[in-house]
Amino acid sequence: MAREIAIVEDEPAIAANYSDALRRQGYKVRLYETRKEALSSFESRLPDLAIIDVGLADEIEGGFDLCRQLRTMAPELPIIFLTARDSEFDVISGLRLGADDYLTKDISQVHMLARIVALFRRVDAMSNRDGQDERLDRGDLEINLDRMTAKWRDEALDLTVTEFWILHALAKSPGHVKNRQQLMDAANVVLDDNTITSHIKRLRKKFQISDASFDGIQTAYGMGYRWNLED
Repeated sequence: MAREIAIVEDEPAIAANYSDALRRQGYKVRLYETRKEALSSFESRLPDLAIIDVGLADEIEGGFDLCRQLRTMAPELPIIFLTARDSEFDVISGLRLGADDYLTKDISQVHMLARIVALFRRVDAMSNRDGQDERLDRGDLEINLDRMTAKWRDEALDLTVTEFWILHALAKSPGHVKNRQQLMDAANVVLDDNTITSHIKRLRKKFQISDASFDGIQTAYGMGYRWNLED
């Protein structure tokens, strides 16, 4: 069955351009011009992926608001921002809200499609597993690969697809430093250094919600990140 992608974009010509490109790749596409219209539809049926612009109609940050609402509804739904707003502040804001990727509208269609394929590949990697649930335990951390869930001290962590794979890559080899390229390879996505940093910061904050003293993800300055052997 063809995957369904929702595009939330208030400029019809741009939305049509993206829609045509995705449909040529075999995806089903639903188009929305406003946050309220998209949210109303998502409450009835979620897409397989949401591509969202930041500014929507008269809502300057409507896309950010929609991302926040979607994350509450569906923590694991793949979300990509595709917008003309390219400031570092906007990129970090989008990722902190839980987007899996943040692309600017000057990106080529080929590159955009590659990022979408990468996100779906990670989802497929989980759904194609057979047999008993495969788990990875690291002290207070429990990762269930088959269900794509993680718990810290028996409390569930609401992780995005990208956050889940970054955490798994770190916890799989405790004490070993993973550089940014290795984390990108593990997450099956192409991200710049600042984007990786933003994902790490957001990941830490999710642990700190339930454990203010959490220090499981450590920075190896100039090298990358590692899972603390003591956790």
